Amino acid sequence: QVKLVESGGGLVQPGGSLRLACAGPGVAFRTLVMGWWRQAPGKPREFLAAMTSNGEEEIADSVKDRFVIIRDNPEMKLYLQMNALKPEDTAVYYCNAGTWSGVTTGTSPTLHWGQGTEVTVSS
Repeated sequence: QVKLVESGGGLVQPGGSLRLACAGPGVAFRTLVMGWWRQAPGKPREFLAAMTSNGEEEIADSVKDRFVIIRDNPEMKLYLQMNALKPEDTAVYYCNAGTWSGVTTGTSPTLHWGQGTEVTVSS
């Protein structure tokens, strides 16, 4: 069982930045595709970014000018650097791990999810 733990969420003012972290897959991190999703209140879960172990990445158009996905293979951690945050970025942010198809579509029986970390963007 792959256990993922997100951290780094909190309250931030509009225009601010946060860096979320995801840890937990252990040695499986070396081979798994890792990704970030979010779910805002009353909305479906939304794909944000994914990265393979060799650095191939995809970032959603809605955030690609503000969010950066970072993968630290030696430390086995995945990060999401979020800049120029807006109130509409308020959501619970999740990391996931699995295959490329699973991570980017969010629909695979072998996909692993963390419990999420809450981000609130408000003045």
